[in-house]
Amino acid sequence: MTAPRAVSTKIDNIAYALTLDPERRIVADAAILIEGDSIAAVGKSRDLRDVAADETVDARHFVATPGFVSGHMHISYAHAVRGVFPDDLGPAYLPSVFRLQAAMTPEEERLTSLLAVTELLKYGTTTFVDPGSTKHVETCLDAYQQAGCRIVTGSHVADMPNALGVPVYETSEALALTRAAIERFDGALGGMVSAWAMPFSPDCASADLLRGASEIARDLGSRVTFHHSYSEDARTRWIEREGRAPTAYLESIGALDERTLLAHALGISEDDVSIIAQSGASAAMCPSAAAKSGAGMTRSALLPELLEAGVPVSLGTDAANNSNLIETMRSMYLAAILYKDGRQDVSMIPAETALELATITGASALGMADRIGSIEPGKLADIVLFDTRRPEWRSLLDPVNNLVYSADGRSVHTVIVSGRTVVRNHQPTFVDEWDLIQRVQEIGQRILHRAGVSFPSRWPLV
Repeated sequence: MTAPRAVSTKIDNIAYALTLDPERRIVADAAILIEGDSIAAVGKSRDLRDVAADETVDARHFVATPGFVSGHMHISYAHAVRGVFPDDLGPAYLPSVFRLQAAMTPEEERLTSLLAVTELLKYGTTTFVDPGSTKHVETCLDAYQQAGCRIVTGSHVADMPNALGVPVYETSEALALTRAAIERFDGALGGMVSAWAMPFSPDCASADLLRGASEIARDLGSRVTFHHSYSEDARTRWIEREGRAPTAYLESIGALDERTLLAHALGISEDDVSIIAQSGASAAMCPSAAAKSGAGMTRSALLPELLEAGVPVSLGTDAANNSNLIETMRSMYLAAILYKDGRQDVSMIPAETALELATITGASALGMADRIGSIEPGKLADIVLFDTRRPEWRSLLDPVNNLVYSADGRSVHTVIVSGRTVVRNHQPTFVDEWDLIQRVQEIGQRILHRAGVSFPSRWPLV
């Protein structure tokens, strides 16, 4: 029996296509041909004028980019209680988060996850790592399939007592849960779901758990991610306790290699940078969360040094009730400006590097650069179209500068993931957005009441 012909789409008359290909070509008056889930051709509109397609999108006045990649984004709980936490909550923040999450039902987590994915897609993020905090992945698969996102998931585990509220298992059980999650979910939904090993953090995971998770990832052809070195103070406390820095510790126990994605990577030193580079590991940094929490990112998160050492780095946003935003573009903007100010050096993280972090370099950090992160023939068709008929885009003389420093997700007109249009004319195609928002609003009010958590407004609410 003959397989059905792949549906084709031609995006034509694109003002600028920022390809992020090896030559970093910017193609003016461009066209992109999509066949099925992949990019078939990229070139000048005139060169593809005679190529027929099932659908043609007129993209004049639009700028095309690859879909953005987020290396660290908790999606399953935060939207239901977004904005509830005061700025100065401090150490009580994470225990409060896990207390609220524990009060969620599977259906509440599914709907909350769907709203988070809706926001991510609507503002151009097509691939993201949800680092193990989703409790009911089986139920949430329905949300991922409905939305059409590309997601990395897993089960975060710990085997040491902790003040964060992270559930503690026996080491053998934690490793069994890790293996089961990868075996069940890796490659699900036609390959749109990847599953990794996700011990929560070296602070609450033993050497046996960290090493075992790495071995499971290697055995199953997967990867591993965990929260690493939150701050300079945390690093100092670790050295006082263990006699060596956290990164050196990971290297010594065999839990740091080319399959490892270190989340946050705050409070690292130049020695740590060397260890990370030599190991082949990558990092995911969350500028919005670091800046909001007063982490001193430009001093303690050595992003320029990591890039200079050849370490692939992805950007993230952590959570919608931590940094309060989840838009990868805003992390891209912060990466581009924070180091210029903090280092008093305008050569730090130019706009082009910031865009790479959000696309091809971020994809490399996730081990996916052969499939996503650039607009090239043979890669999956993850494409974002920005409508530049807006004040913040004008005058349009340098599309990279305008994208990084002037634009934000509000100008995203169309988002395509693996050839499927999930956002059209600024609206998601897969859900009634307002209905979903109202349902998640009700969920938030219910779980705050159910968990007995409240943070009254500092200003009188009358």
